[in-house]
Amino acid sequence: MKKDPGSWLLLAILALIWGGSFILMKRGMETTSGEAIYTDAQVASLRMVIAGITMLPFGLFSLKKIRKPKQVISLIVVGFSGNFFPAFLFTYAETGLSSGLAGMLNSFTPFFPLLIGWAIFRQPLRLQQSLGLLVAFGGIILLVGSGSGMASNGSWVHVAAILLATLLYGLSLNTIKHTLAGFKSWEITSLAFSFVAIPAAIMTWVTGTPTTMQTNPYAWEGLGYIAILSLVGTCLALVLFNSIIARTSAVFASSVTYFIPFVAVAFGTLLNNESFHWIQLVAMVVVLVGVNIANRTRSRAV
Repeated sequence: MKKDPGSWLLLAILALIWGGSFILMKRGMETTSGEAIYTDAQVASLRMVIAGITMLPFGLFSLKKIRKPKQVISLIVVGFSGNFFPAFLFTYAETGLSSGLAGMLNSFTPFFPLLIGWAIFRQPLRLQQSLGLLVAFGGIILLVGSGSGMASNGSWVHVAAILLATLLYGLSLNTIKHTLAGFKSWEITSLAFSFVAIPAAIMTWVTGTPTTMQTNPYAWEGLGYIAILSLVGTCLALVLFNSIIARTSAVFASSVTYFIPFVAVAFGTLLNNESFHWIQLVAMVVVLVGVNIANRTRSRAV
């Protein structure tokens, strides 16, 4: 599909929003001086609850669009694999990794739509597309290697959490593209969050969030950051994201993650005093070259 200027503009806006989400997760868990506020699970559950409440009226209105039981299953898959589980995985990862490194690792997302599209939905892998992703993969490896100093007390378990989240994103992307083509982006977003609202509310209670809100002196400050994360970094961003998928392809939409490291590192450096090395800039350029090759293919993408 043609990538028009409007699609690239949406992609740039989305990169700014999602790139800034990593520092917002940190601010929900701790203050700028390091005082603890909410746990990683509390941040994730609050994020989902706020998003679910916000999108619930739109979700109820969109229920009439559902015609088949398979569509319900697809929306549940999108809700949990594209939102619920990744929210918990990313906040857990940031208990051991810096926001900049988390943003870098998030760049693995574009590989999984291709692999899942090929494995489950029988989509062929294009040669030029594969070549571009291989080049970008080399840049990502360089990013991760040069960003080792940006980790705090993290381990491979924290890295694996982000990789699992990106795998789930790939499943969600392909589900949207191949089974929910008749839905508008805001309908998919609102219905998906409506399905996860109750589980998120249960998790909020189970993780002791009400107690934290009553006893932690920084609770309302942290809640403000989480609200921004939820309303802008989740609700608005997913509407934009699904719009890009509808206009272009799942692979092009997921390529936003190639640009996220620039924003994540910038926010981490400026707002959280995280280190940055010139090798990381070189690696980011390699990533951009790869994504440009992948998206210039004349064949129809996934």
